[in-house]
Amino acid sequence: MKKSLKNSNLTGWLLMVLLVMGSCNNEESTNVEEDATFEVAELVASDEADLISEEIANIGEDVYATEEIRATSKSFFLSNFLPECVTITTVVSGDTKETTIDFGEGCEMPNGNLLSGIIHLSYAKDMDAATKTISLSLEDFTFNEVAVTGGATLVRQRSNDNGNPQSDAVASYNGVWSDGSVASFTGNRTREWVEGYGSGFWADNVFLISGKGTYTNKAGDVYSRETISSLRRELSCRFIVSGVLEVSKNDSTISLDFGDGSCDAKGMLTFPNGETKEILLRRFNK
Repeated sequence: MKKSLKNSNLTGWLLMVLLVMGSCNNEESTNVEEDATFEVAELVASDEADLISEEIANIGEDVYATEEIRATSKSFFLSNFLPECVTITTVVSGDTKETTIDFGEGCEMPNGNLLSGIIHLSYAKDMDAATKTISLSLEDFTFNEVAVTGGATLVRQRSNDNGNPQSDAVASYNGVWSDGSVASFTGNRTREWVEGYGSGFWADNVFLISGKGTYTNKAGDVYSRETISSLRRELSCRFIVSGVLEVSKNDSTISLDFGDGSCDAKGMLTFPNGETKEILLRRFNK
């Protein structure tokens, strides 16, 4: 069956990307001092790569959750997360559902991010299962002109110990930016849906995110990223609003504090020597 998810109010974020919208500005990183190990530009680039991975997972989970809510509540439910230019097609084959999320040659999200290509989802058709494994892959996919390949496996619980939906994802992606720079990013990520599930208004959705992963830049430098304090993602904002992330390269570790809950591009770095610097996370300056 073929269906389009309507975006009744627009938003902000859309996806977060989503995000935003509101009113949060995209900004370039400031010129700040760097120590011998860490280049702030690379930290900012790794944040952009992390956003791509997060946004892909968010889209996939929203589409799946829409199917789940319709099936388990026995009533019609429509998420307003994706705009009308996105086409959702689901085909049932035996015990499996295959869903395509098609952004066409270019579909602009409410926050201004431009996606093209297709996200594929595959999962068992039994929507009453307490736990479900979802396979996610990409086809000719771009995110703000970044060509992205790869995929993820999500193990989704309808209700965790807190009574909230939760997904544990193992993801691996490669990206090629418009300037020719390349990067790979992998990770294990837990996303707990703590607010807004089933409301039909995506802008009130809130997630707590934890996990670890790696970012490898064009030069082959590897940055390890690990959540120290859960990252709070509010879909009404483009940026992570709070939480602490540690980033390690070689034997040095730097921490990135996303703030006190305000929707802004600011982050506070603490270097190995104890010095601190405020940076602005671009999250795709358009």
